[in-house]
Amino acid sequence: MTMPTTLCPNRMQVHSVYQETPDVWTINLINHDFYIYDPGQFALVSIENSGDTLRAYTLSSSPGLSPFITITVRRLDNGMGSNWLTQSVKPGDYLWLSDAQGEFSCANIAHDNYLMLAAGCGVTPIMSMVRWLLANKPSANIKVLFNVRDEQQVIFSREWQYLLGQYPQQLQLCIMQGSPDRGEITQGRLTQQKLAALVPDIQSRVVMTCGPAAYMQNVQNFATELGVDAANFFMERFSTEPLLSEPALTEYKPSEAGKSTENSQTVMLKVRHQLTDYSVPVGISLLAAMELNKLPVVAACRAGVCGSCKTQIITGDYTQSSQMTLTAEEIEQGYVLACSCQLRGNIEIA
Repeated sequence: MTMPTTLCPNRMQVHSVYQETPDVWTINLINHDFYIYDPGQFALVSIENSGDTLRAYTLSSSPGLSPFITITVRRLDNGMGSNWLTQSVKPGDYLWLSDAQGEFSCANIAHDNYLMLAAGCGVTPIMSMVRWLLANKPSANIKVLFNVRDEQQVIFSREWQYLLGQYPQQLQLCIMQGSPDRGEITQGRLTQQKLAALVPDIQSRVVMTCGPAAYMQNVQNFATELGVDAANFFMERFSTEPLLSEPALTEYKPSEAGKSTENSQTVMLKVRHQLTDYSVPVGISLLAAMELNKLPVVAACRAGVCGSCKTQIITGDYTQSSQMTLTAEEIEQGYVLACSCQLRGNIEIA
């Protein structure tokens, strides 16, 4: 029998696995204890129940409504976690999950009008929140714009139709297919012009979006230009995508030790109590540098949200894009989130 880990103490049994699209599956979990979460939050999952490899997945179920705790997973060709979850896990197996995490939720938003924008698997927290709002806020008016490649990629397609039938006055759904694209307003990529035409009252709505990083950035830009108050705009902050500025691992080329300077292409990564220094590219994230050199590190969300890759830096030159889960005391002690720490000069870690 597997045992809980510090980050994933919640043991759940797989009830069933349902294929949503050709490459997306929903895993229904029986929780034998009380599991608290808000609509839209995510959890870390222990891959192969090892405790060494974690991945973050949205809880696509809705608290108080869904019979199971569910995660919805897109299988990636080289995805260790997604391949195991979608191809190997079967009913009767057990998974270990962390407590629910994340601030992307409608639970504490005092508003009646919502615009939810999703692309691909970004629809998972959107569905969780839509269900919850329809059941708990009778006055809610919700418009959903869902971008997909084609009609075969509509995740939760049957449930969308059910919800539209049950809540015709509260819910509006526009599925924007990339293919075919005949130039119609409800086809192809989302643009500011399309958004303005499809949601003319966007300024009166809370806008929430989840999807690929570039998609969310576009949505934020469009919403700002159309007059949406920044206080009414929310986007999911965790993503499994690599940083666009980070070179691929296959491009990393070590250079001669000891020659790093401000203008050089590499810096030195030193681990206290080890005799070996590691040469890594300038600008690489600390997480990628550690993984490249097989140094022990746990990483799940890889976007500065979950806190699993927390690492202490003794000395060094670096920048940070997120300190979201760090306490003031940890920051004072030199802790960083390795996924959100970019190396600018030589560095030593504990």
